[in-house]
Amino acid sequence: MVSPARTARTLGRLVYWLLCLLLAVVLVATAAAVVTIRRSFPDQQGTSTVAGLHGGVRVLRDRYGVPQVYAADAHDLFFAQGFVQAQDRFWEMDFRRHLAAGRLSELFGAGQLETDTYLRTMGWHEVAERELPLLAPSTRDHLSAYAAGVNAYLHTRHGSALSLEYPLLSLQNPHYRIAPWTPADSLSWLKVMAWQLRGNDDEERLRALLSTRFPPARVAELFPPYDDRAAPPIVSGGRLVRGRFVPTDGGPPARGDRIPPGTRDALRHAGARASLTRANDALDAIGAAAGQGDDGIGSNAWAVAGSRTATGKPILANDPHLGPAMPSIWYQMGLHCAPVGAGCPFDVTGFTFSGLPGVIIGHNARIAWGFTNLGPDVADLYLERVRGDRYLYRGRWLPLSVRRETIRVAGGRSVRIEVRATRHGPLLSDASGDLREVGRDAPVDGATQNSFRHTRNPRRAAHASYAVAMRWTALTPGRTADAIFALDAAGDFAAFRGAARLFAVPAQNLVYADVDGHIGYQAPGRIPIRRGYDGDWPAVGWTGEDEWTGYVPFDALPYSFDPKQGYVVTANQEVIGGGYPYHLTDDWDYGYRSRRIASMITSSARPITVAQTHRMQLDTSNEAARMLTPYLRRLRPPAGAEPAWRLLARWDHSMPADSAAAAYFNSVWAHVLMRTFDDELPAGARPDGGSRWFAVIGKLLTRPTSPWWDDPATGHVRETRDVVLTEAMGDAYDELSRRLGADPTRWRWGDLHTLTVQNQSFGTSGVAPIEWLFNRGPLRLGGGLSVVDATGWYVGQGYEVRWVPSMRMIVDLGDLDRSRWVNLTGASGHAFDPHYFDQARIWETGTTPMRWGRGNIDRGTIYTLVLRPAR
Repeated sequence: MVSPARTARTLGRLVYWLLCLLLAVVLVATAAAVVTIRRSFPDQQGTSTVAGLHGGVRVLRDRYGVPQVYAADAHDLFFAQGFVQAQDRFWEMDFRRHLAAGRLSELFGAGQLETDTYLRTMGWHEVAERELPLLAPSTRDHLSAYAAGVNAYLHTRHGSALSLEYPLLSLQNPHYRIAPWTPADSLSWLKVMAWQLRGNDDEERLRALLSTRFPPARVAELFPPYDDRAAPPIVSGGRLVRGRFVPTDGGPPARGDRIPPGTRDALRHAGARASLTRANDALDAIGAAAGQGDDGIGSNAWAVAGSRTATGKPILANDPHLGPAMPSIWYQMGLHCAPVGAGCPFDVTGFTFSGLPGVIIGHNARIAWGFTNLGPDVADLYLERVRGDRYLYRGRWLPLSVRRETIRVAGGRSVRIEVRATRHGPLLSDASGDLREVGRDAPVDGATQNSFRHTRNPRRAAHASYAVAMRWTALTPGRTADAIFALDAAGDFAAFRGAARLFAVPAQNLVYADVDGHIGYQAPGRIPIRRGYDGDWPAVGWTGEDEWTGYVPFDALPYSFDPKQGYVVTANQEVIGGGYPYHLTDDWDYGYRSRRIASMITSSARPITVAQTHRMQLDTSNEAARMLTPYLRRLRPPAGAEPAWRLLARWDHSMPADSAAAAYFNSVWAHVLMRTFDDELPAGARPDGGSRWFAVIGKLLTRPTSPWWDDPATGHVRETRDVVLTEAMGDAYDELSRRLGADPTRWRWGDLHTLTVQNQSFGTSGVAPIEWLFNRGPLRLGGGLSVVDATGWYVGQGYEVRWVPSMRMIVDLGDLDRSRWVNLTGASGHAFDPHYFDQARIWETGTTPMRWGRGNIDRGTIYTLVLRPAR
């Protein structure tokens, strides 16, 4: 008989060895995971022999892993840029080129077919291929050298040695093979950025939707006119002289003959307008696939003349506002010819995109420049009459152009599609059920409503009458890539404008400063001139009356050079006042950020420094709070909400992360908007809380009995301004008490206003362990809607951060080595690399040195990699 003691000892030994085995398995698995993760980290030190180089290249990296590349000729410079960016970010580059080319199904399977069909129909990669022969020979050389550098790195590594994402991808798609990088892969990402920054689509969609429910006067109340007295335009004035814009200072621009865009409303059917809203939602989904939506996208940039600075030389600042992404959309880099000469004119540092050679925003030895979104109306939907393979135009049935595409699908059969186009652009209704609804519901001549049938193969719909085409400036090949290299090598304002002349899409505000003390501004880009319609609704394609007649000539676009006020401020506000003859857009930001920046510049008691400029970038003063809080203070709060209401008594209207008053005010602001408008506006048109709603509420506060304050559902009770404000204060108190506790003095804005930075691909997989690998956060942030520190959120969707200053840069033209910068995340795209997220905590409140001179770069160098040519 076995004794109980012996049995216990036996079981104990068994449990012990099982635990040892389990521990060994865990250790082996952990070690394997660590090895797998670390295999992709780039070699940042030592010497590597690389085929394709002409001579030696040195890559110096600082403590944040930011590379400075030194090469003797332009080929080696851009070859090394491609090699180094592939070291840090190749998965991001590979994912981006698949997105831009409509090839996500190759990576992730049939779930991406709808997105791929849209993108193939628009043909971004196909347009990029057609751009190549239009570019300067030197630009083509730079793109080819960059691609050769990327491919040289790909020859050295495979699978998990390239990036952690590849072994995870192989679980779903074991047969994926990486294709060589091409110049068109680089150019196609410019189309994605152009899509993100294409203009005023949201406002057009909202007007279309609201016009189905309200008379024009009430719709107009939700789109107040821009007040250029409260928020001055970027350019104070100017006139056209023989077709050339001539800037003036000190007064409004000379009145001239306005060149109208047209006013005819092509869509007169309410159902069509509702379908248009669904169509725009579908188009916005493409932007979401790129890792960022387009709501809230803007930027700040300003240049202050030496007359206002401590050094006597200009200071330039820039912080573009984009959707947060992991890794950051930007990549910091310096590109230095050694020596600089006619054959290799580049000595530049700044921010670029992984996958694209050159520097997009930054400075060289002579000039600095920054971007904000100009936001012109550059895309239109056209209603087309289609019969089989032909479309009607001016009484003639013309053949549709047809391009055949094959979409390869991971784990499935390839799908073949036909991309059809009219003279106005590709038929997006072939790819979108929502756009087919627009065609079905949108006759303008009394034709049968149901003649456009739902079909998976629109070509075979014998009775189909209407289709929808897209005309967009980015679908015409341009020379934006030439502009990048021209900017990088420019040495004065004339050369800067020459580079801007080549900048086709996206249309941006360009801000300028130089070491000689000059500052300036230029509006570039391809901006349509319309005839017969205004672009607010889909145009009629078959009559020939609704057309683009050309583009605003570059020489006629507004610019400014050394304005008398001693500064240039761009924050997406109006470019120039009403006397300007060309129509750029009506949908500007309402100027709260630009007005605040200008106020901080002009009210400074001391000459402005880099440190002060940084404080300006982090400014959280809220103009909506300054406007609304006096009304709240005059009211008696609901019972129980007094402790929260008292937070507003001495509040300075700023919104740092640790502010209790900011937490309460933002909740009140959200509830004011929801109580005022959610009872009447459809879901797609409800307030997001940004600058337009600042302007709307600002006017309604002076009209305490406006119908907007009233809730129609209450019938016999008529709500007024004070009723809504009082109830909103109670709503906010109840909400924050539930979320943050009963003591308002312990509330913190940063506890509500958090940022989790998601990886663009695997970070939204829905699988928690994988998301843990690639996502980072949350960060507790200050800032908010339409403030200079623009950490945006959406009213009605929580307080989490949805768009951010994606980087910050401050350039001191008096001493370039005093310049500062910071990226949202870090240089690396490799999860768990030390430089994957190392700048994020600095980005919250600080910056890092933007080193320039070789001695300063050498002193900050932590890693040195020497690339030598294979002999």
